Formats: sequence, structure tokens, C-alpha cells
Amino acid sequence: MKYLILLGDGMADFPIAELGGKTPLEYARTPNMDWMASHGTVGRIDTIPHGFKPGSDVATLSVLGYNPAESYSGRGPLEAANMGVQMAPQDVAFRCNLVTIAEADGRSVMDDFTAGHIPSDESRRIIEDIHRELGNEEFQFYPGVGYRHLCVWRGGSEDVLTTPPHDISGKAIDPYLPQGAAAAPLLRLMELSRDFLARHPVNRRRTDAGRKAANSIWLWGQGRAPAFERLTERYRLDGGGVISAVDLLNGIGVYAGLEVIRVEGATGYTDTNYAGKAQKALEHLDRLSFIFLHVEAPDEMGHEGNLRGKIKAIEDFDEQVVGTVLKGVKSHPEYRIMVLSDHPTPISIKTHSADPSPFAVFSSKSGENLRNAAAFGESQARQAGILVSPGHRLLGMFLGDWRGRIEKELH
Repeated sequence: MKYLILLGDGMADFPIAELGGKTPLEYARTPNMDWMASHGTVGRIDTIPHGFKPGSDVATLSVLGYNPAESYSGRGPLEAANMGVQMAPQDVAFRCNLVTIAEADGRSVMDDFTAGHIPSDESRRIIEDIHRELGNEEFQFYPGVGYRHLCVWRGGSEDVLTTPPHDISGKAIDPYLPQGAAAAPLLRLMELSRDFLARHPVNRRRTDAGRKAANSIWLWGQGRAPAFERLTERYRLDGGGVISAVDLLNGIGVYAGLEVIRVEGATGYTDTNYAGKAQKALEHLDRLSFIFLHVEAPDEMGHEGNLRGKIKAIEDFDEQVVGTVLKGVKSHPEYRIMVLSDHPTPISIKTHSADPSPFAVFSSKSGENLRNAAAFGESQARQAGILVSPGHRLLGMFLGDWRGRIEKELH
């Protein structure tokens, strides 16, 4: 049996009046996901346990069968794993965004948590220069992809409260700066980064070209290195792989024992190589039994509040990822495919929501497709009457006795 999970990050949403009360997922043209819904099993997954902030870190752990209450220690160390950054037990890793801070009415405001979606070649130079200027034996900076980077505090403290920058778009930053007993050195680094980046040549060129400057770092998502059982061992899989442009997702894959499969042109944005990801998944499925494929684009559009962009990202995901996989996987005699959103990223709030998200599972085995819907979307999934909560139970169902486990959920 071959298993594929196709995850459109943040696809789920709230009904929007402009779309006639439909969500972007319901409004978008998605014939392939609709086919899975009408021929497979439809339901909802609750990926965010009570007390956790909604985010792709916690949600993805749930999707991959891990209870966040037992396995989650912070976002930073998960990204460090994919970047090959070694952490001692006493080290703390922080996500380090390059952001654009604007001044308005005497206040510093989070203008853009992506620094204008700065490309990796420009951001790499900035982070490497920040490391030379501000780094030392205690604090080290590592370049990632686009605006997403890493800072490791060697022998550091977790006694600090931080806020994801994508949660405060357009808001004054002062109430959301790092707080707590260990916050002082982090605040100092962020302040020094603004002084340094104000005169950085990359930013001068960006400003001259009418683009947003990466004029500050933003530290958040801290944690120490976690330890949890490899997914491939827990479910006795004959190898597994993860395909994503995002360090966070690949880092979770590393801890889960999955092979990180790189795809040329995968960007973590709407210009990503959708079809290339699907083709790589099919290629590696010949030797691996499990593939987890992640696309970030719908989530980015939700954070931007870009309704048309989100609809387009969902349609591209459906056509180029889901459609390509559905056609190519038929070369295998037995397979199951799951398509889902990890969490909603509603256009109306421009950040994550903890509401359950829809999933659809199609199995090539006769008798395993039990609760269909006319189309794939939030309302159809709700009407199907299946809610897997806590969500980390879904993977075991998907990889195990699917029919039997779903029948139990229905009763």
C-alpha cells in the first residue's frame, strides 16, 4: 500500500460575503479535490489542541500523528533540524524573520512580516552580515529561505513571551515585543538590527527600486530540541519522504524520520513549482511507501488578505498537485490519498484560526470509501458528520484499518 498526504496550508477559511457566503475553498474551481470528496471519505480534523496557539507547527505535528502536548517544544528547533543546525540540550532556537517596520503617527508598525517577500539570495546576504555584525558565541544567525531564518541562543533561556509577526500585520509593535525575564538581550538584538539594516546595501537597492526594505529582525517561536519517535518506525513504513519549501515542515520531517526531498523552484509562495512537487512525489513513491507533500501558498495569501490570490493558489494546488498525483498514482495497485488543510488562515483576520479543517481520503481498495460529499469544502465536510478530535489520531486511522476506524467514528 502507498500513502500520500497532500496538504494545502491554510486553505480553509470563513464564509465571505463577496463570494456569496462561500469560503475561498468552496468558491474555487477544484475538480480534483471535489472528485476525491465525491468518491472517498470526507470529514474534519481538529489539529489545534486546547491551550495551543494555532499555527503550522502545532497543526503539522497533529497531521503527522504526534500529540503536540507531548512533542511540541517550539517552532525554532524544528526549523533548525532541517537546516542542519546542531543544538545542545541547553540551547534555544528562535525563528528570525526579516520584516519591514514602518513609522506611523509616532509608532512603529508591522508593515510587512515578509519584508516584501524578499528573495533568498538577498536575505542570505543580510543574515550572513547580521551574523558577522551582531553574532557571537552566545547568539548565532543562520540563513533560511526568503524571509524565514534562524537565531540560536547558546545556553539561552526560554523564559520569554514572543509573538509571531504574521499575527500583528498593521499593528503597533511595542505591545508584542519579547517580554519576560529573559527578554532584554533579544530586545537589544532587534534594536541593533534596525540600526544595522538601515544602512545595509541590499536595503538601499530595494528602496531605490521601490521595494520594501528588510529593516529589522523579529525573534519568535523559541524552543529547545524535541525528541519523539520516528513516524516510519511507529507505523512500520517502508520509508517516507517530505516535500516542502518551508524549513519548519522539513524540520518536522527530519524529526519524524522522513527523507527531505528537494524540488527545484519550490519557493513557499504562489510562484512555487506546484507540478514539480507532484512529480517528485510520484517518482519517490516508487521506492517509499509514504509521502507528505506541503504547499504554503494558500496560507501566504490568507496572511496577506489577498482573496483572489488565495483562490488562485487553491486552484493551482488542485490542478497541478492533486490532479497530477491522482493521474500518476494509478500505476500502483493499492494506495490511499489524503488531501486537507492543516488549519484555516481566514482572509478576514489575516492569521491562523483554531477551527477544524476539512479532509478527504480516497482509497483504491474497494469498500474503504464510506462517507462522500458533493464537493470538497468546509460546509460539506461539516455535514458529513466526521470530526477527528484530537486530530493526531487521524494519521493512525489513515495508515491502519481505515474502514474500521471510520465506522467507529460514525458510531
